[in-house]
Amino acid sequence: MKRQLFLTALLAFALLASCRRTNTQPSDEISTFSQAQQSSGADRSHESYRSHETHESHETQQSPIDLTKQRVGRGVSDRILTRKAYVTSYNKQTRCPNWVAWTLTKAHTYGSIQRENERFEEDTDVATPRATFQDFYNSRYDRGHMCPAGDNKWDEEAMTQSFLLTNICPQNHGLNKEDWNDLEMQCRTWARRYGEITIVCGPLFEDENPRQIGRNHITVPSGFFKVVCRMKPKPAAVGFIFKNNGSSQPWRQQVVSIDDVEKRTGFDFFHTLPDDVENTVEAMDDIEEW
Repeated sequence: MKRQLFLTALLAFALLASCRRTNTQPSDEISTFSQAQQSSGADRSHESYRSHETHESHETQQSPIDLTKQRVGRGVSDRILTRKAYVTSYNKQTRCPNWVAWTLTKAHTYGSIQRENERFEEDTDVATPRATFQDFYNSRYDRGHMCPAGDNKWDEEAMTQSFLLTNICPQNHGLNKEDWNDLEMQCRTWARRYGEITIVCGPLFEDENPRQIGRNHITVPSGFFKVVCRMKPKPAAVGFIFKNNGSSQPWRQQVVSIDDVEKRTGFDFFHTLPDDVENTVEAMDDIEEW
């Protein structure tokens, strides 16, 4: 299990290596996973048992997409939280994740743990003000998973952690229950087909004056992105962008290249891939490759 967590963390950070925000100056580079954890917040000593840490050296554990560095623009709140199944970059200003990343294996698409036994929980690992269950009440927005409950049926703790509100964004009900959910199910199909995929998703904040909900002022995203990468049988990647509204948005019609997602988010994905591979997969926008 430690190996699985470590590889997930490596893949997550590698996908967001040299992560940056448009129109910001880069801060100092974070060169290792342990440094990223130390740099992600001044109150790490107060983190609860729910935040999993790994102390294995990445020099002895190689993944297809190795970790090198991560760059975050100045002024962007970026608190790294490592869970059993996923890694999230939490933004204390929006009270939402910047991104959530995880590796979905074929084995993890199966399991008997049911979400009906879970409840959305305030994440006490981050400082107040933070999202609470009541912030969403009567807001007309769902508590929308980034790393979905359906990807965590393999383990009780992983399922419980998927309901932490640092993995949640205000999401239109129609999008959450229909097109976004359809793409989540399709990702599980791809994981079974190819054995393993890596997923990164998160909110877009592109409105000049975004709406906020609840007493803790949770910022409502204007949309959402998702990028999916596989390494077998050959490297391929695909991106998706959805508007945060109830209009019909079949996932096949939301396909974009990774380059397009990078332009919208300011993140630099797949930085550590060889240049020729990175350039190829980031330009892909053909769903038939999948």
